[in-house]
Amino acid sequence: MQTFHGAAEAAETYSPAEEQFNRRRRSAGMVLAPVVFFGLWLAPLGGLDAPAQSMAAVMGLVVVLWLSEAMPLAVTAMLGPTLAIVLGVAPARQALAPFADPIIFLFIGSFMLAQAMFVHGVDRRIAYTALSLPSVATSPFRILLVYAGTCALLSMWISNTATTAMMFPIGLSIIAHLSRGARGRQEPLRKFALALMLVTSFAASIGGMGTPVGTPPNLIGIGMLEHIVGADITFFAWMALAVPIVALLFIYLVAQFHFSSVRGLPAAEGSTAMVRDELAKLGRLTLGQRNVLLAFGVTVLLWVLPGLFAVAGSGEAPLARRYAEAMPEGIAAMVGALLLFVLPVDWKARRFTLSWDEAVKIDWGIVLLYGGGLAVGELAFSAGLASAMGEGLTAWLPSQSTLALTILFTFSAIVLSEAASNTASANMIIPLAIAVSQAAGVRPIEPVLGATLGASMGFMMPISTPPNAIVYSSGYVPISQMMRHGIALDLAAFVIIVAVVMTLGPVLF
Repeated sequence: MQTFHGAAEAAETYSPAEEQFNRRRRSAGMVLAPVVFFGLWLAPLGGLDAPAQSMAAVMGLVVVLWLSEAMPLAVTAMLGPTLAIVLGVAPARQALAPFADPIIFLFIGSFMLAQAMFVHGVDRRIAYTALSLPSVATSPFRILLVYAGTCALLSMWISNTATTAMMFPIGLSIIAHLSRGARGRQEPLRKFALALMLVTSFAASIGGMGTPVGTPPNLIGIGMLEHIVGADITFFAWMALAVPIVALLFIYLVAQFHFSSVRGLPAAEGSTAMVRDELAKLGRLTLGQRNVLLAFGVTVLLWVLPGLFAVAGSGEAPLARRYAEAMPEGIAAMVGALLLFVLPVDWKARRFTLSWDEAVKIDWGIVLLYGGGLAVGELAFSAGLASAMGEGLTAWLPSQSTLALTILFTFSAIVLSEAASNTASANMIIPLAIAVSQAAGVRPIEPVLGATLGASMGFMMPISTPPNAIVYSSGYVPISQMMRHGIALDLAAFVIIVAVVMTLGPVLF
């Protein structure tokens, strides 16, 4: 059985020119990484003691390998703390502790829930149910609106790449059906096809910001704020900040493509029937799908219950405090995941909602990448390297206010995410944002939130994110159009993220 990660890999393709660029980038990284490592390790860096200088060499190596992707990202994440141990930066127990951080189990539990959604077709049922709503399939604008909304909603709970891979063939089917009723109107159809493909990727990336589990950068930012700064970012509080950003960016996205690509294209007759036929092929709601929805609903309730206590004014009550201690987000995710192994789909055959063979197909690379990134970040602070870097960079900044640093690191994360994976970008930018904020004497929460959310961008190039590569493979997306629409969305995201973080950040955290 194909996992949603396998589906994504099957759809993700690059042009020959991009493949050549990637090969050259990886080759350059294999040469440059050891040069940077030994250069920083042996250079006379004044003011740094031996552990800090060794950690500088390790971080230089890791950053080059992450940017070039000369090695798999997860392997690089393990290489960083391994070298730190060998060079005496920290003992093994300290350096490897982040790989067992409670947020690791939040990753694992949420990935297993997403895997169960894919195995039982819950995601496709949600998509076709939304598109079969009355009057939706008779209007190109409403198709675009509901289709993009479905992408954004799903990606709040499953990975952006999995959402794009699942919605991609649905979008192609819609385009093929509309083309049968658009004879003589090929230019409007071409524009609509471009819009539908791009919103598949863009809406998934936007929706991923909405919850802590929507995309790995969110949990990286939350984890580093908790471990390095001591700030507690709850599931409910994150959504209170991120959902308004998702809503504003979604409105901008739909408006952008409505005015540029949708007007002038009539809907093909029978569109509603086509979507409903696809839904009918899925049959009635199965027991496995009911079990997945039950486990998912229980998990979401456990995640948001502390926020509901706070809204009710009883956030500091003994019951609420006891619940927060007994049911952190990682444990709530594991409760939902464990339910999948005890809710039966065929009791006589002892078949349950999720088998272990299906469960282990989750993306373990992201789990390792998160653990390694958190380990490298913590080691930079414990070795004294981060404070030295923060003080050095602060001296060069013309302004050191919270607003100035939020602008700086949000912009830096967005730019970096165009060249590196979102997860790697977060791992590189967030520790720097914390270090500079602490050196400047300002609260690091807003700059870190800006960097975290900015790392989820990357709309300009097929190589920026796997969702971009997937829709680029359709043949409907010229790279010039992806760049034009992507840079406009990057700029809108930059303004919205900074504005909302600076407005709601001080209130929520």
